Order: sequence, then C-alpha cells, then structure tokens
Amino acid sequence: MRHAFTLIELTVTLCILSILSAIAIPRAGRFLDSIHVHGAVIEIESLFSTARHLAIARGAQTTVEIDTAARAIYVSAGGARLRNAKIGADHDVRLSATRSGMSYSATGMGYGAANLSVVVRRNSFADTVFVSRLGRLRH
Repeated sequence: MRHAFTLIELTVTLCILSILSAIAIPRAGRFLDSIHVHGAVIEIESLFSTARHLAIARGAQTTVEIDTAARAIYVSAGGARLRNAKIGADHDVRLSATRSGMSYSATGMGYGAANLSVVVRRNSFADTVFVSRLGRLRH
C-alpha cells in the first residue's frame, strides 16, 4: 500500500503548474488593464453626458475641462465647478486629449471647430472616447 507521492510525480505536477502560470499571469494582467480602462471610459462618457444635459436643463453654457497632468476632468457652468472626477487616481489610468476641453451650448451642441478625443491608457491597453462637434459620444 502506497501513502506518498514519488519525486517524479511531484516534479511533473510542478512543471505543469509553472507552465500554466506562465500562460495565465500575463493574460490576467491584460484583463485587469482592460477593466480599469473600461471603467474610466464609462465615467468619462458619463461626465460628458452630464455636462450636455446640464447645459440643456440650465439653458446656459457648460464646460468640460480635461487636465491631463492631474489626470482629472472637471464640469463647470457659470463659473461654478459642478463635478470633479479624478479619473487617473480612481482608475489608475493615464489620460491624453486632443484639446484641453470643450463647451456645450444651451441647446446641447458642442462649441469648437474640431472633434475631441480622449485617450485612456493603462500599460499596453488603451481606449478612446470621441466627442463630435454636435456633442455626441462614441468609443
């Protein structure tokens, strides 16, 4: 009657576990990066939608400022800051944008001559939020 494992059985088991770990750990890292980036993109889309709806509801211009150095986005109307979102700190991502901000008119249309793109990046995973001149969002 045998009550223990042989050295060969333990070695084979450890080799199989190390091979599976070498495959699974990098994929898990990329999966975590995608979760963080996706969460940040959803929050950015929410901020832009909130700014647009506030502009329509208040009947006044609303501004969205993107501070890439502080990794934050601010929504303000009439000189008062209504929302502060520290996207970088909350989701551990980096931000880059084609412009430092945009404004919405009282009709919900975006001011400015060009579209706005906000790139959210963590390690090798990235996603982009596009805001059209009309104020519409897509990613």
